[in-house]
Amino acid sequence: MDRTEIHAIMARQDGVVTRAQALEHGMSPSTVTRQLATGEWTTLEPGVYLRADRERTEAVMLRAAVYGAGPDAVAWGPSAAWWHGILEHPPARHYVTVPRHRTRPRGRDIRLRRRDLHWKDVVLVRGLHVTALPLTVLEAAVEIPDGPVLMDRALQRHTSLEVLQRVHRRNSRRHGARSASLLLCSAGAGGHSEAERILHRLLREAGLTGWRAHVWSCGYEIDVAFETQRVAVEVDGWAWHRDAHRHRRDTERQNVLVNAGWHVLRFTWHSLTRDPDGVLEQIRAALGVRG
Repeated sequence: MDRTEIHAIMARQDGVVTRAQALEHGMSPSTVTRQLATGEWTTLEPGVYLRADRERTEAVMLRAAVYGAGPDAVAWGPSAAWWHGILEHPPARHYVTVPRHRTRPRGRDIRLRRRDLHWKDVVLVRGLHVTALPLTVLEAAVEIPDGPVLMDRALQRHTSLEVLQRVHRRNSRRHGARSASLLLCSAGAGGHSEAERILHRLLREAGLTGWRAHVWSCGYEIDVAFETQRVAVEVDGWAWHRDAHRHRRDTERQNVLVNAGWHVLRFTWHSLTRDPDGVLEQIRAALGVRG
């Protein structure tokens, strides 16, 4: 038996191989048993093995979770987002999808769901089946605290709103679809005007007074101005709405206002929605200093 192909599989899969792969490439059941008995391989999951000289990295453990779930298992949500490279760190639990008819005990470290995925929504990335990037963005965005930021970043670099909306409609009955729908609406309308409305509401609810919207100074319009204290509050929508020209224009405006004696604060849609208390704290601090 030539083990070259099996070694090549393990090299591509972070040192991991499944029993099915070993048998498919000519290894006998007794040889597999001998690999385990001699300690050359260790067991990660039933039927999933790791070369003894390889570390149990995060990638290895995700492979074990997906391979161990059986044929047609797929990583989804935050696990898939990390595998695609759009999430910096892997989640504490592995997110694994199996076909609806599959019965498998739920592991302590696995977020298991039973669902039949459309073939368009599954891709093979570095030897591991994961949800395709658009569906991954939609599902991960409602599973993690920084979901809107992840979706915004994906819209800047990897996909488009139209693609996300199309994939969302194809998977409209999935768990979390309603939350994803709200995020898509925010992403679509999440420009400057919506962020501005959110800021106005926060200021009113906090009882802050002495501010006016759309104040002109030095030839520029300030979103919200506390004129007595010369504090200017500028707001931005989702980053994917901002092009290089607008970024340059906003930078020039801020520099002019600062040189004219304004204390300028900038907040994004994400900070206004995820950390409103922090936004108000910074505004109060600026007003206290300037007062």
